Amino acid sequence: MSTQPTLAFIGAGNMSRAIIGGLISNQYPADKIWATGTQLEKLDDLKQQGMHTTTDNNAAVAAADIVILAVKPQILKAVATEMAAAVQQHQPLVISVAAGIMCNSMEEWLGGNLAVVRCMPNTPALVKQGASGLYANPQVNESQRSQTEQIMQATGIALWVETESQLNAVTAVSGSGPAYYFLMMEAMVAAGERLGLSREVAEQLTIQTALGAADIARQSDADPAELRRRVTSPKGTTEQAILTFIDQGLPEIIANGMQACSDRAEALAAELGK
Repeated sequence: MSTQPTLAFIGAGNMSRAIIGGLISNQYPADKIWATGTQLEKLDDLKQQGMHTTTDNNAAVAAADIVILAVKPQILKAVATEMAAAVQQHQPLVISVAAGIMCNSMEEWLGGNLAVVRCMPNTPALVKQGASGLYANPQVNESQRSQTEQIMQATGIALWVETESQLNAVTAVSGSGPAYYFLMMEAMVAAGERLGLSREVAEQLTIQTALGAADIARQSDADPAELRRRVTSPKGTTEQAILTFIDQGLPEIIANGMQACSDRAEALAAELGK
């Protein structure tokens, strides 16, 4: 365990806490983790678990092999600029989970010539069912890639993309994806009520069905299209619902929504990186 790198989480909000919780449950040594925030009393629970806490980002950077930037994108430039001298002195691997900020912007704010990994996580990381997309700039070596995977896989799966622009597609698929499923579940619950079920029954059936379908998809070698065909009997009840969805343009609606999401991610990157 003593060979594990020391981690500094700059910002200890929900995503940092999700990653930290996953690491600790995987036996990562607590004394190898630093967390920063603006108020020490809000970090007390982490300190009680044996982690180092501070309001001084530079102190955390000085102790760290890997720095995880987890502050709001709107304040990342100011935070990074204040840390630049400490980062340049210690040259840690930098991992950012701040949405929309491109690697070249982070490098510039932190003084340049750094190994930077940009990560697009999603909210199911809070229950260790996350899906993260990862992009590494050219300075990141294989060992640092492995270290990044170890950190992000503590909350679920972590997959590399080849180009940074593909993180916009990751945002459209998994980053924003949980909200799509919540909308589908919301609609199914409402439809169940209209068909005569109580809200409680409709909600429990909807949530359990979503969970079961996801587990089948995860465990099966077949793709989702084939799984759908297997449960859609000709002239049966499921077929009528599926035909209605297709006839009314559900696949196109989903594609258009995800394109709009990707486009907005690209626009935000341009705005926030200035």
